[in-house]
Parts: sequence; structure tokens; C-alpha cells
Amino acid sequence: MDNRQMKKDPPVTPPYHIYYPVKIAKSKIAGKGAYALQRIPARKKIGDLGGVIVTMKEALKLIKDKKVINLVELDDDLALNASAQPNDIRFINHSCDPNTYMRVLKNRVEFYALKNIKKGEELSCDYGETHHEGTLPCRCGSKNCRGFI
Repeated sequence: MDNRQMKKDPPVTPPYHIYYPVKIAKSKIAGKGAYALQRIPARKKIGDLGGVIVTMKEALKLIKDKKVINLVELDDDLALNASAQPNDIRFINHSCDPNTYMRVLKNRVEFYALKNIKKGEELSCDYGETHHEGTLPCRCGSKNCRGFI
């Protein structure tokens, strides 16, 4: 077997779906935001973050010197680059008092409603640990804001 046959196949990117479509508009938090086009019941899956699966080595090159990062680590070896082949879910901004939560799986990032979300409400998610390592000021405006992302 030669080296070409021994190389690992690139990760396959699965299809991503949005079950509750959103409207993209100016955000009260940062830049553009995703707004519910209809009521979203608590615990319902809103959709999958679109993007392309890349290796962590590629991901680390992508995030170098960037302030806005559309990237989610899937595991120690892979990440979802939501800047490539994106969908509207990428406009869900961070908030310290969110109305959605993110579920990270081996090959996808899913968003679910934490509580009932009203039509026209901006969707937000607590990003948790990020590559900003607490250096990016948070602008969510919630009374429980940590002050950084």
C-alpha cells in the first residue's frame, strides 16, 4: 500500500437543517442577529449550525488573529467552520442570559430553545468557553452579564 492510500479521508460534512427559520437583522447585542419568525416552544430543536468540518489543525490556522470566530470544536480532532457554507443559525449571538442552548455532537452543532421564544425575539446562546479566552468584551446587556466572552 502506498502513502496515498494510507492517508485518512477528509471529514464528511453532513446536511444541516433549520426547523424554525429565522430573520437576520441588526442585533441589540452585536452586529447582526437571528430573530424568530414564529413562536418556538421550549426544548424544541431550532436547527443545525451550517458549515464545513475541518481538522483542528486547520481550525487553529483559521482563528489566528481573528476577532469574530465562526468555529465550534466538535472533539479533539475536528471542528465545524461555520464561515464556510454557513446558514442563518450562525447569527445566534452570545448572551449570559440566553434563550437557546447548543448541543455539540461528533459531526454537528444543534441549537435548542431553552424556554418559549416569542415571534420576533432575538435568539441567543451562552457560548461557554471560547478561543477568545475571556478577552472579548461581552455586550449582551443582561443583568447577570459576566462582562467577557
